[in-house]
Amino acid sequence: MRVFLTFLFLLASAATGLTQKNETKSSESLDDAAGLTIYNQSFAVVRQTLPLDLKSGTNQIEITDITAHLEPDSVILRDLKSGRDLRILEQNYRSDVASQGRLLALYEGKTIEFLVPDKDGNRRLVPGKIIRSGYTPHYQAYSAYDQQYYQAQQAYVAAGNGEPIIEIDGKLQFGLPGQPIFPALSNDTILKPTLSWLLQSDRPGNTNAEFSYVTGGMSWHADYNVVAPVSGNLLDIVGWVTLDNQTGKTFSNAHIKLMAGDVNKLLPSAIGGPISESFGMAAKADSFAPAVTERSFDEYHLYTLERPSTLYDRETKQVEFVRASGVPSQRLYVYDGLKLDQNYRGYSQENIRDMENFGIQSNSKIWTMVEFKNSKENHLGMPLPKGRVRFYRRDTDGQLEFTGENLIDHTPSDETIRLYTGNVFDAVGERKRTAYHLERNAHWLDETFEIKLRNHKKEPMEIRVVEHLYRWTNWEIPKTSDPFNKLDSKTVEFRVKVPPDGEKVVTYTAHYSW
Repeated sequence: MRVFLTFLFLLASAATGLTQKNETKSSESLDDAAGLTIYNQSFAVVRQTLPLDLKSGTNQIEITDITAHLEPDSVILRDLKSGRDLRILEQNYRSDVASQGRLLALYEGKTIEFLVPDKDGNRRLVPGKIIRSGYTPHYQAYSAYDQQYYQAQQAYVAAGNGEPIIEIDGKLQFGLPGQPIFPALSNDTILKPTLSWLLQSDRPGNTNAEFSYVTGGMSWHADYNVVAPVSGNLLDIVGWVTLDNQTGKTFSNAHIKLMAGDVNKLLPSAIGGPISESFGMAAKADSFAPAVTERSFDEYHLYTLERPSTLYDRETKQVEFVRASGVPSQRLYVYDGLKLDQNYRGYSQENIRDMENFGIQSNSKIWTMVEFKNSKENHLGMPLPKGRVRFYRRDTDGQLEFTGENLIDHTPSDETIRLYTGNVFDAVGERKRTAYHLERNAHWLDETFEIKLRNHKKEPMEIRVVEHLYRWTNWEIPKTSDPFNKLDSKTVEFRVKVPPDGEKVVTYTAHYSW
């Protein structure tokens, strides 16, 4: 609940059309200083200043310049001038904007004209009575009950109930006979999503109110392009933020912020109450002319685009947010020779610890990985958001060649990033078991492996051989050809050098007891 209230009050943008009915005057003006706080799982917080001309007592107000994915129960309205008591007595949200299907539904039981082509290709007006429109409105689920209603609605359409029925000359037909011609818009028709309020004010006069809400249809993500030189491992890194607006509304000159971190948001469950889902976010600054600045916010990181920007509906916008040159990196070669047989998937450790044929399949691929530290000493040192990293290397002719890609998670400052980029072409590995001895009654087992590494390059390679001690928690390695490092309770690593056009053999025996 604390996190939910936090993001409700974050800044976010819009320029909202305002109509005040009956008791108050009409107005279309809104404060241009609007803001958006965008999360990268298709939602955002919109905040704007709403000028109101109120009378004492009740006031009817309609706002039409809002998104098509507004969450009605997230709306916050409060007077920015101290002392005024401003309350929403009633709120109504409609998103069923005018469409052919909607108008057919509004004219059910009535006769309208249809523009129907005849056999000569000419079109004539034919009267027809709408028995059933077949219209099924767009539905947005906000709760488990809503989700169940939506599923029932879809089943209704799938059963054929979504097809219109029209009566012409006393006969019924499925489907429209031609283009419907409607006499006029119904009083129940809206052209834009509309939020209607019945407001109560304890005093008359002009005021500015803070209006904010959560909306779907807005997201962002980060991407990184990493370029290596012809030789060497000093990297150039450029990061982009991509904003995607699918809300049905254009935000003009918006002050945009991006939230980074794992923010918890409740989603409707298809079978029960609300479910919880974590959302990731982020972005950062250019070293000499920052387009984006970053700061800590609660348990997350908040990134601000320094200049107001217009984000059109259905638009994808990109902004450079980080640039670093000469980032030291290291290329790693890793051989993890264990290839698990899918037939053993789901087995517990007690089931597999004395299965003789478990773990004997071999993987021949040697991985290539890139590692660098996100530190100020390496010309980085800012929190990096989750995103795709694309690697390039410059060829001798100056052109860039794509060499692999992967994903990084949210990475704080001074943490190391290690990414798999592909498999080595000119090196292979081979892993096989050479001895197996089980004493079931004595509760121990010995297993010996031989790992061969073949290097077909013209230069030496250091390969990190990763081995998994998967049979049981109690183990030791009494015999080994090479020293190893214990990575965790079930993993060891051998760092071995393989000569050019040469081979290196690693052997070890693992002793398990239980």
